[in-house]
Amino acid sequence: MFDLRRLDIYRKVPKDLTQPTLTGALISVFCVLFIVFLLISEFLMFITPEIQSELFVDDPNTHHDRIPVRLNLTMPHTKCDILGLDIQDNGGRHEVGHTTETSKIPVDGGAGCRFETVFSINQVPGNFHVSTHAAGVASMDQINFQHIVCLFAFVKSSSMKKQE
Repeated sequence: MFDLRRLDIYRKVPKDLTQPTLTGALISVFCVLFIVFLLISEFLMFITPEIQSELFVDDPNTHHDRIPVRLNLTMPHTKCDILGLDIQDNGGRHEVGHTTETSKIPVDGGAGCRFETVFSINQVPGNFHVSTHAAGVASMDQINFQHIVCLFAFVKSSSMKKQE
């Protein structure tokens, strides 16, 4: 049988003058196993990526960074007088019929409309869409919303002005 006392690495005097003990060998084996365990666990912690997700919503009252949007579309079968832009977000913004920096240019003899606008949206979930809500149109079945998107872009604030 293997003599476990030979593994005692904590002898107090030179090896030729010592006598190994079972207690010393058990302590030595336990320490070596503990060191190996620590090395392996630390190595695994080192090679395992730590993913840390953080999500926060900017307060629109204190943080004024907005995303500028530029939209240019043609609606060949919808008259200009019933079109408008609606903007809504989870920060409390709800605009129906946004008109600032918006132009509606009749096309095809007034039967259609080229809708151009530049506006800013908050950095929170929400939506914007071209609609007839501001005009109060009752029957949506008679309106043809077929459209051609000429430009849809998130732009830098220095290029917010419309190009003619």
